[in-house]
Amino acid sequence: MKVEETVIDHIRSRPRFKIFTEISREEYTIYLKSFLKEREDQFTGNINNEVSEITVKTPEENYWKPNLALRTETDSEQNKTVVRGIFGPSASVWTFFMFLNFIFGIMWMVAITIWYVEKQIKSNDFPWAFTFSMAMLVCLALTFTAARIGKWKGRKQMQQLREFAEESIRKFETYQAAD
Repeated sequence: MKVEETVIDHIRSRPRFKIFTEISREEYTIYLKSFLKEREDQFTGNINNEVSEITVKTPEENYWKPNLALRTETDSEQNKTVVRGIFGPSASVWTFFMFLNFIFGIMWMVAITIWYVEKQIKSNDFPWAFTFSMAMLVCLALTFTAARIGKWKGRKQMQQLREFAEESIRKFETYQAAD
């Protein structure tokens, strides 16, 4: 088993990893279902042949409760199965944060452009443009900070999910080697 992770994964909002293994996708899916069933007191999830989503059971629900999305594919060059893992919040929370970033970013670009053009033509038709652009930067910073706080709050669960993914492969390969 070889686990691949890059430095940029530590600064991403949704860290990723790859695990290369000798087992087939179908075998991994079957085994992952039984592995999840053994740990259903800690984890819950939905598993199918291509994509699986695992979450940690917790008494509290916070907005950035991490999920682990596992995607399996076959690497024909190396003749191995690649398990790609992506940590992050639920899809609805992720979409909401991306929507906020997009809206605040577009509004900042429009406001700063209006302010810049106004200065170039020596007009004073939009005195609010610069203040509004700074307010959008503050909103972007607050959105970024909220995402980082959520990621920080979910770091323990992310570690549990990472260990779940690695242990699921490690245990299967140990079992295969014993055959």
